[in-house]
Amino acid sequence: MGGVPEPHTGWTFLTNHARVLAAIADDNTARIRDIAAHCRLTERAVQKIIADLEEAGYLSHSREGRGNTYRIEPGKVLRHPAEAGLTVASLLSVLARDEAHRSREGADGQTPVGDRR
Repeated sequence: MGGVPEPHTGWTFLTNHARVLAAIADDNTARIRDIAAHCRLTERAVQKIIADLEEAGYLSHSREGRGNTYRIEPGKVLRHPAEAGLTVASLLSVLARDEAHRSREGADGQTPVGDRR
């Protein structure tokens, strides 16, 4: 399974912090290894991002057996001034709609004709 994910060059629309938060929203008991694989990041990068999110109050965790259970603070407002009033819950809602939309796409990555918006 291991190894460092292939690097990405250039800019992206979502930050790694948003990707990790979305992955945790999908599975709040996911292992760091699984989050890293899903987000195509190193485990160390995910550990740092989780620490950042916890320090800023967006995320907390509790130890459950050998794993962690994460809790997202849905009412926490995003940090950038241009996103004033936008909450974590609203961001995750947009990302969840996109994920649902992508899962309906055909095997070729194209949206079915009747499903275009």
